[in-house]
Amino acid sequence: MGSLDEGHLCVEFENGIEKEPETIAIEDAVKVLLQGLGEDINREGLVKTPLRVAKALREGTRGYKQKVKDIVQGALFPEVGVHDGVGHAGGVGGLVIVRDLDLFSYCESCLLPFQFKCHVGYVPSGQRVVGLSKLSRVADVFAKRLQDPQRLADEISSALHHGIKPAGVAVILECLHIHFPNVESVFLDSKHQGWVKVLVSSGSGVFGNENADAWVDFLGLLKFRGVTVEKILTKDSTKQSWCPSHSSPMAKIPPELVAANPEMVAAVASILGSLGEDPSRKELVETPGHFVRWLMNFHNTKLEMKLNGFACGITDLLKPNGEVGSLNNKHMHSELNLSFWSQCEHHLLPFYGVVHIGYFCPKGFNHIGKSLLQSIVHFYGFKLQVQERLTRQIAETVSSILGQFATDPAARAMFLEGIPDGTASQIS
Repeated sequence: MGSLDEGHLCVEFENGIEKEPETIAIEDAVKVLLQGLGEDINREGLVKTPLRVAKALREGTRGYKQKVKDIVQGALFPEVGVHDGVGHAGGVGGLVIVRDLDLFSYCESCLLPFQFKCHVGYVPSGQRVVGLSKLSRVADVFAKRLQDPQRLADEISSALHHGIKPAGVAVILECLHIHFPNVESVFLDSKHQGWVKVLVSSGSGVFGNENADAWVDFLGLLKFRGVTVEKILTKDSTKQSWCPSHSSPMAKIPPELVAANPEMVAAVASILGSLGEDPSRKELVETPGHFVRWLMNFHNTKLEMKLNGFACGITDLLKPNGEVGSLNNKHMHSELNLSFWSQCEHHLLPFYGVVHIGYFCPKGFNHIGKSLLQSIVHFYGFKLQVQERLTRQIAETVSSILGQFATDPAARAMFLEGIPDGTASQIS
């Protein structure tokens, strides 16, 4: 483990600028993870990955070094239009709302990023209000830490209450966590949902009681955004239904997996420490194992594709069905919205989407089944990838069918016309 165990004493530079020790430690840890996946850390696509990951993680957790008071102090000012205790521009007792703050954070259970939309409301007191842009900055301070949704909402609410000293603060978060399947489950569940969604709330002061009239006013103003009381999870249910590493039956960590990869688990623990966290904190104890288990989905996968004789030649697949016509009389077949799941080799972050495949098949021959094409997509998806190479590998695997699309603009145009609106226009 070297520097992961003993500390990194040497000084490294990037573009003439000295790297911070935390960055170097994370880079070393990422190299251990890549090697644990059986990858060559000197491969062209991976050479800069350790530094990219280190930069992304440190930027994404910069909130540990930020203080709310530095943001709020100096941004408080008297309410405009307050006369004799009656406010006319927000005013005493009036509700101030900021909606739809789009932010992201890192899940403390699995280290995968999650995105959320934040709605904040507060009732001014003492004739003081804060600049609306500061509400987003305060929320971002706590977002840029390892989090779970409920604690994130509580911390934003508490910080604003102490910083502004209003009559009350309300916070609602709409959170989306990527639900990444493992290699085995993706073939068993063709309708796998890509996101786990939760709605959480937190309040203080006049919002301290979830049945208070202030909540009715706040939720009433948010209702047209789709925020309803029925969808908001209780504090006790959030943790049980949030991160897939806890809630999914297939996400349980096999003891043998963790035992077989102690260097990788130690590397993730080292990353947590370098970010300013305590790896022994109860919420983080299982995080290294969760992250390693997810990462091992991409370990030079030995996924068996039952390609129905594909490797033996495409002619074995295109057998006549008894009504063979002219080989020049071809029909185009399309398989749209084939799901793929992969991981960016540049940043070790997940990405997923759909693949559209079209091919010409002579009339009277059996066309390739959807399950076969989906298997090809999954085979190349469950690797460290970039989308350009993923697309090329899928196309080359069925090149004897798809070749006409590379040389025939009319065929390509015909295929693109069949792709749902909003997708074909983005293809170059």
